[in-house]
Formats: sequence, C-alpha cells, structure tokens
Amino acid sequence: MPAADFDEPIDRLGTLCSKWDDMHKIFGVAPQDGIAMWVADMDFRPPAPVQQAVEAMTRHGIYGYPGEHRPYLEAIRWWMQNRHGWTVEPEWILTAHGLVNGTALCVDTFTAPGDAVVLMTPVYHGFARVIRAAGRGITEFPLVVEDGEYRMDWEGWAGLMTGREKMLVLCSPHNPGGRVWSEAELRQVAEFCAAHDLILVSDEIHHDLVLPGSPRHHVLARLVPEAAPRLVTLTAATKTFNIAGAHIGNLIVADPDLRRRLSQRFMALGISPGLFGLNMVAAAYSPEGAAWVDDLVAYLDGNRQVFDRGIAAIPGLRSMPLQATYLAWVDFAGTGMAPAEIERRIAHDARIAASGGASFGTGGESFVRFNLATTRARVEAAVERMSRAFGDLQ
Repeated sequence: MPAADFDEPIDRLGTLCSKWDDMHKIFGVAPQDGIAMWVADMDFRPPAPVQQAVEAMTRHGIYGYPGEHRPYLEAIRWWMQNRHGWTVEPEWILTAHGLVNGTALCVDTFTAPGDAVVLMTPVYHGFARVIRAAGRGITEFPLVVEDGEYRMDWEGWAGLMTGREKMLVLCSPHNPGGRVWSEAELRQVAEFCAAHDLILVSDEIHHDLVLPGSPRHHVLARLVPEAAPRLVTLTAATKTFNIAGAHIGNLIVADPDLRRRLSQRFMALGISPGLFGLNMVAAAYSPEGAAWVDDLVAYLDGNRQVFDRGIAAIPGLRSMPLQATYLAWVDFAGTGMAPAEIERRIAHDARIAASGGASFGTGGESFVRFNLATTRARVEAAVERMSRAFGDLQ
C-alpha cells in the first residue's frame, strides 16, 4: 500500500465543506487566498481502505436501509483492544449521528430542563451549545494554567456546585488545550462524580491522536472500571480518519441500566446509523488504517514543531504544549491587546480563519485555536503571515 501523501494540496472549495466554503461568511477571509484553520477536520484524504469501501458501495449502486452491522461492531472491538488495550463487548455499543449528537442524547436522557451540567472550561464549544439548547444550565469549572499547561483545580472548584448538577462532561484528551490527562486526574474525576452522584460522559474522540513523546492516553472506562454504573464513553473514527461527514459515533456503555435508558431514547427519537458510515468505519479500523494513523500523527507532530517555533518567535504569543489533537491553543495575553484586535489581525491582516477563544468558555478569552491538520506548506505560510500581522511586536 503506498504511503499517504499528507503534503498533497487538495482543493475543498465547492464541496459543501464548512471549513473552507463558510470561512468568508463567518470570518471575512476569502478562501482563494486565505487559510482555513478553524473547523476541526483535516485537509487529508482518509486511508486507502476507506476509499475502497466507498468505491465498492458505488459500484454496487444500491443504498438501502442497513441491517445487521456486525462487521462495524467487531471492527470497533478490534481497534479498542489493539490500540487502547480496552475490551469492549459489541452489545455495549450504541451508534449515534456523531458525538455532538451523542452528547445531546446523554443530556436528554440523564438530565431534565433546569438541571445543570459541569464543564471544565475552556472546552469544546459544541458541548455548551447542545446543553443550553436543551434548556439545561452549565456549571463552569475553570481550568488553571500551571507550568504552561492546564491542570484540574479541585480546591478552587470546591464551592462551585449549586445542587442542580446531574452530569459532568469530560473532554479527554482535552480540546482545545491538547492535554492528555494523567491516571491520577482521571481517577479524581471519577471520584468526584461518584461523590456528587453525577453521570460521567467521557468524550474521547481524540484518543487516537496522541503525538509522539506525549504521555499515554488512558481510556477512563478501562482505568476506573468501578465507574461503569455512571459512565458513558464517547468514541468515533471520524476525527481519527477525517470522515466527519459520515456523521457516525459511538456511546459505549458497559452498565446495562444506563444502556437501557439510552436505548429507549434512541428508539423514541428514531436514531440509527447510516450505511456509508458503517462501511467506512469498518474499513478504517484495520491494520492498514492503524499504519496510516501512525504516519498521520508523525506528520502532525512535524506541523506542531513548525507552528510552535514560529509562534514562539513572536513576542507576547505562547502556544500551550500540544500532547494530543491537531489543535494548537495560543495565548495572546502577553500582547496586551483586546481579543477583538487580536482576531482582527488574524483574519484581516494574516488572512487566517481561526477560532476565537471566548467561544470555548471561561478562561479562553485571551486564546485563539488553530487547526494544524493541513499541509506543511500551509502551516509554514500561516506562521509567516502571523509574523507579519504582529510584526510591530518584534
């Protein structure tokens, strides 16, 4: 199988691609000469087995209702065992339309209007969006920065609970900070949820994207099996293999009572997987897919190094150490600039579409998130543009 060419430029304009087709409307950055570094998908084709699976479907030419999807379930089981040392039984797996949908289903199933959900902020903005839309509140636990990276602040959080909280959503590895949580931190999360009788939703969508030299990612369900009666683990192949358009993700639930409650909501809302996603994931979770991921994370690490060197050379800017994901989290506090001026320079002067930190919740106000999952040439161009846009700080 030929090696993946992550340096190949692929024109995504006009393909219903949010990342490139919507950047002008949202950021005022024309895609013809701008660089899209906001939406968290990659500018790379998935591995050959995924492409081949889609081609086989188109050759067959009939796209009816999917039935038994045992190959999909067995592929997930194989992947989790071989890549993460986690034994998953097929009956534990419930399949949703992606993990934002999976989070929303957990909110709908395990909380009621007026209840609250705990989020450790800043954190992926999709969580807050679905929680608020469902009429639930959010209790923010602001992360603290120590030695340049995020830490959980259990002492500082002690008085923040209101009594309305019924659920905690954990982002592991963390988006946007790129942290791989330690065993001790994950155990603390599980203990806190047990002490406060909270359902624990562990979103581990980035678990395959741990960069070389970083700490190992620990699947919370494997590390703390006693948390099973309150634990839902969210996983997906979509982030790993750049197939988010398949809209497919998993809620893995070992506890039969939790699983029964979720299954009832799935049935009540008519949730079932689509044919394309089932076949794409079954093909991706394979030895060939694993080799592709190994090459991918090595390439992403190279992009990280290029980006971090460039950012470090600009006075007042600091990248948070990136252990996992392909999302650089850059602090502009040292510039003394207001967020509006920072974002103006990035969009107008550098012609880069990147995600303003305030959308990620308390603690994100001085940050901007940059997606590094694009060609090395684009990352190098982005660094050069940023240096010019903030050239008066040199």
